[in-house]
Amino acid sequence: MSAQPGRRLRRLEPAAIGGVMSREVANFRTYWKGTTFSSILEPIVYLLAFGLGLSATLVDEVGGVPYVQFVGTGMVATAVIFSSALPAMFGTFVKHRFQNTYDAILAAPVDVEELVSAEMLWIGLRASVYGCVPLLVTIGFGLDPAWGMLLVPIFCLFTALGFAGFGIAMAAIVAKIDQFNYVTALFVTPLFLVSGAFFPIDELPQGFQILAQLNPLHQLVELVRGGAFGYEAVDLLRVAGLVAFAFVMWRIAINRMEARLID
Repeated sequence: MSAQPGRRLRRLEPAAIGGVMSREVANFRTYWKGTTFSSILEPIVYLLAFGLGLSATLVDEVGGVPYVQFVGTGMVATAVIFSSALPAMFGTFVKHRFQNTYDAILAAPVDVEELVSAEMLWIGLRASVYGCVPLLVTIGFGLDPAWGMLLVPIFCLFTALGFAGFGIAMAAIVAKIDQFNYVTALFVTPLFLVSGAFFPIDELPQGFQILAQLNPLHQLVELVRGGAFGYEAVDLLRVAGLVAFAFVMWRIAINRMEARLID
């Protein structure tokens, strides 16, 4: 039986996803300098404040690793969440509520699933690049390059996709833009503080250690440090956890955006 006229042949059309992403790339060209500057400057400031400052006065090393390198590798997770969750929240909210961008996109042969997938993929790719900046900066502070570091962009991508989906879902849920303050205070800030980026989580009370082990950012931190300081074996369970996190957030984001965009 032949396909009906106008029937979608695929659930996710690459042309539709590529079209949405090309729009984002064109828009990014207008503000990439400021975003890139802050993404490079931020890890340097953190390394100077925490790494060099504390290592010179209070903490020399953690687990045999110089503290500046301990913080620098942990900062990868911080860079990922701030360059994925926050742009996804605010960018999605503004494009939908103020600019009506999504209404225009959905008038084309693009559905919500393709729209969300394209947004997540673009944010994830961008955040995976920015997430590697702290690692490169830390090399300048004495971290020896290692082959395992080549896997870091992949780990960053999985994590960034998950938090991009989280941000899109939050943008679909909140009623006003200032309600993102609650999301940041209740979710984003605690997640990066207990990721193990600045101190080992085994210093936390037992209950908090269990919660920290479920934190996707902690999985990323451990994978990055494994790549930087030498893998005995890549922890596939952590990788699988990040992939599962990205998939679940993808489906939640699609569900919430469909409820918001489709009456």
